[in-house]
Amino acid sequence: MRLGIAFDLIPSSPSGSATDGPDDAFEEFDKPETVDAIANVLRGRGHYVLLLGNGPEFLRRVLDDPPDLVWNMAEGRGVGRCREARVPAVLEMLDIPYTGSDALTLAVSLDKDVAKRLVDSGGNVLVPGGSAFGPGTDEEVFRIIISQLLNAPDSRVILKPSFEGSSKGVRGRCLATTVDEAWETYRDLSATYLQDIVIEKFVAGDEVTVGLIGNGSNVEVIGAMRIRPKVADPLFVYSLEVKRDWQRRVEYESPAQLPPDVERSLFDAARRSYELLGCRDLARIDFRLRGDEPFFIEANPLPGLAPVTSDLVILAAGYGISHVQLIGRIFDAALARLGMNG
Repeated sequence: MRLGIAFDLIPSSPSGSATDGPDDAFEEFDKPETVDAIANVLRGRGHYVLLLGNGPEFLRRVLDDPPDLVWNMAEGRGVGRCREARVPAVLEMLDIPYTGSDALTLAVSLDKDVAKRLVDSGGNVLVPGGSAFGPGTDEEVFRIIISQLLNAPDSRVILKPSFEGSSKGVRGRCLATTVDEAWETYRDLSATYLQDIVIEKFVAGDEVTVGLIGNGSNVEVIGAMRIRPKVADPLFVYSLEVKRDWQRRVEYESPAQLPPDVERSLFDAARRSYELLGCRDLARIDFRLRGDEPFFIEANPLPGLAPVTSDLVILAAGYGISHVQLIGRIFDAALARLGMNG
């Protein structure tokens, strides 16, 4: 089979500038080593692999020499909430099958506020209360809403750009205890990231992520990983600073050592979230645990697959699944869904 890979690479000089935005503008993009590793797995299964890239280069290649199937890992440039949906939309228009979720799921999952509301609509998955604030929100309205979110003793809110992944824009300063702090951070994030800012009640507790592979009745939870700070902190945030210094600051506990009833609740919430958002083939879904209650934070239907450093890969390794095996299982799930596994 002739397989194409759609991807975005980290530029050779990825530091922020007036043209490429903040210093985390390319945080979601992949290194060449990641693309090569996935390409090698697919080649090892006997397929011919084309590197398609993204943007105009991708368009030219799929028009001039369309592959039989595309492995999609393209994030898309810019700040639009549909940037991850562009490659699937083009491939559907050209009738080229691809791995992973469709354009709608990628768009709604990237928009954290929309994803939360869809998951909440199912009625049996907990989500933290909150709101999204567009650029230029009236300060008086903002203060009224945030005051309501901070109406309990010791309550906090966390602020984050709505249409980003890989903790872009999520720093330690994004945890606020007062309306004044929240307003200052909102204005800064809004001016920097040029998009809606989600502000929600902070769920103090463990950060856990769940990996899933498959479709329909064959969706499999491969396991859960707990992200624990090496220095105990009840207000721990899995921020960009932490992710960039993960070897020194966090421990990845996979499998997550959770009581059986908590694990069941967590896995049920992950499966239900996967279904409600329409995920296909794979996803990583993030939760915070308050006691034994999992709260949905966000879904990642296009999770990172770097061989060593990506959360889903680390999670899988804890369950004895190598990077090669993980890519193979995702690929097999896509082939089965597409009826191409013969």
